[in-house]
Amino acid sequence: MTSKKTGYLLGAVAGAGVMAAAVAGAGMRLPAAQAADQPQLIRASTAPIFAPPPGAPMSYADIFERVSPAVVSINVTSRVDPNALRRAIPGLPFLLPSPDDEDGGDDPTAPPQGGQTERGQPRLPSQQSSGSGFFISPDGYIVTNNHVVENAERITVVMKDETELDAEIIGRDEGTDLAVLKVKGRNGPFPFVNFEEAAKPRVGDWVIAVGNPFGLGGTATAGIISAYGRDIGETFVDYIQIDAPINRGNSGGPTFDIYGRVIGVNTAIFSPSGGSVGIGFAIPAEVANSVTKQLISGGRIQRGYIGASIQNFTREMAEAQGMGDQRGAIVGDLVPGGPSQRAGLMVGDVVVAINGQAVKTSSELTRRVAQARPGDALRLEVIRDGRRRTVEVRSGTRPSERELASNDNTPGSRAPAAPAAPTAPVIGLALAPLDDASRRTLNVPADVRGALVTSVDQSSDAAEKGLRRGDLITRAGDRAVASAADLSSVVEAARKAGRTSVLVGVYRNGRTSFLPLKVSG
Repeated sequence: MTSKKTGYLLGAVAGAGVMAAAVAGAGMRLPAAQAADQPQLIRASTAPIFAPPPGAPMSYADIFERVSPAVVSINVTSRVDPNALRRAIPGLPFLLPSPDDEDGGDDPTAPPQGGQTERGQPRLPSQQSSGSGFFISPDGYIVTNNHVVENAERITVVMKDETELDAEIIGRDEGTDLAVLKVKGRNGPFPFVNFEEAAKPRVGDWVIAVGNPFGLGGTATAGIISAYGRDIGETFVDYIQIDAPINRGNSGGPTFDIYGRVIGVNTAIFSPSGGSVGIGFAIPAEVANSVTKQLISGGRIQRGYIGASIQNFTREMAEAQGMGDQRGAIVGDLVPGGPSQRAGLMVGDVVVAINGQAVKTSSELTRRVAQARPGDALRLEVIRDGRRRTVEVRSGTRPSERELASNDNTPGSRAPAAPAAPTAPVIGLALAPLDDASRRTLNVPADVRGALVTSVDQSSDAAEKGLRRGDLITRAGDRAVASAADLSSVVEAARKAGRTSVLVGVYRNGRTSFLPLKVSG
């Protein structure tokens, strides 16, 4: 079957008994079974045209010509802390082997300019950085990433025809790393593109990214969708993974399908060096569309909140608790007086469903809670002491990410100078009662109980998993721990039950985390 497009014939030679076209006049003919996998020469008029394999586009030119006028470069002038500026050395944001912010502000284009304010105060140095964005309406609204503009003093938008326009921030959302700008001093109309929520390309379908990598505005790159539902450590987004090359400066630019519809907003890359290695991440259109509409209408995003810190309840944790392969989210801490504490949720509860929908990870639970409106009733199905029960929590309003981060900045703990006498080690941990002096030294609140780790056997599983002197063991299995005897009894019960590990709650620096520790060896 062939189709007509700009004067050329596209497609494969059909028919089980049809031979492939001659290859570059060499006179060779291939069996039909092999022909389907070979590039083909198909004649349009008298000119031979190279046709890619079935399903691959002949060219992205038509798509680019149609959508590129709506994509803009965003140049930002901001004031930065000198320490933050020193961290902006090329490559440093990408040294860790984890998904990372792919833009983070391009390197300064000139030496930092400091000086003093009118009142004689030191002026923070300025920094020039760049990113990407795109118009979503004819009246000048632009979508980009929050990290591109969050510290901006001045924002200049550069269109495809090199027209420069000033813009202002309408709203920002740290939780999804999205921001909305609006052009100042010109009414438009502007070329714009639309988010596509209904038609979802499949893994393996072609995509095209347009943006401003390394300040090279109007750059198009192409690839495929590599995966959906990628969790890269952000709270509210299941990312699309693409292999279309994106680099510094692509932040905030659109990812298009082959019909020119926006399916995502480019945000991050996985890279050890700072350059593209073919693993990029985009915010899905349905998330971006919802957030940007809320920012335009009110400038602020409200999310549900239950006031509990949680972590993944892994398969290894489930085995330690004798719960098979149960997955979910385990409660580590509760905000004093928060919605969860008022509702009766407890540390160590394993949340396995919310409002009848199964929960497999802490990220799933956080996102579903965030979708609630303040005041909504959330029915949490939890496993406690081996039994399922339902706890109904009335959702609050989630604080900003900055407020949450400041609440987590508890003073760092240090090992007590004169710990109480420890008992014999249990699974590699020497424990002592938590006395008043140690509580003050470690900044442990009065309502936190546990047994103090005074030393760790470096050959033990506990040492391998990072436990150290000064940690507090608060729970083991389904019970609270106040002494080495408490931990020892739980370990012995696990051994008798034929389990190879025990789930232990560890309090450090104001937070509780759960770890499965081996009971043998």
